[in-house]
Amino acid sequence: MVTVAVLALQGAFLEHEKVLTKLGVDHFEIRNSEDLKRPFDALIIPGGESTVMGKLLRELNLLEDLKKRIAEGLPAFGTCAGMIVLAKEVEGGVPALPAMDIKVLRNAYGRQLGSFYANEDFADLGKVPMTFIRAPCIESVSGNAEVLAVVDGRIVAARDGKLLAVAFHPEITDSTAIHEYFLRTVAGLNY
Repeated sequence: MVTVAVLALQGAFLEHEKVLTKLGVDHFEIRNSEDLKRPFDALIIPGGESTVMGKLLRELNLLEDLKKRIAEGLPAFGTCAGMIVLAKEVEGGVPALPAMDIKVLRNAYGRQLGSFYANEDFADLGKVPMTFIRAPCIESVSGNAEVLAVVDGRIVAARDGKLLAVAFHPEITDSTAIHEYFLRTVAGLNY
């Protein structure tokens, strides 16, 4: 059975858990270093506040273990702030788990009033619903990272091996397409 860990320090972790439940995927929350003793096949890093997440990852002694696991091939999926956490380079911020060859611009779309919804192409999935809330964007990709979606001329999704990052919140729409893409295509998991 496939098990996905959801980083539950703050942010939209419950919404990701609801999608995983809808898909019939076993999951649990990572809240402290004890939780890392449980086996899991993939990690979801939700939206929220990337600076706070980085601080809590360090304070709760989760940072180095997760960094090591991701470097060793643990599939990880970051949404919004989770994308910032996974980026190797962050304009106006410090990467927490620098794993993806992407450069991210925080708050690319402005503050809360800059939030919006789009229905755009994503990789080979066709049109998918995308909700942007104080969203970052990807300024550039390098290495093996590849662009998966562009909205209004800005890169909003990328893949780098077993890592997926999106600037939007797929967990707050009715669609499970992006989570399924992560689990099946990026992580290579059968559930």
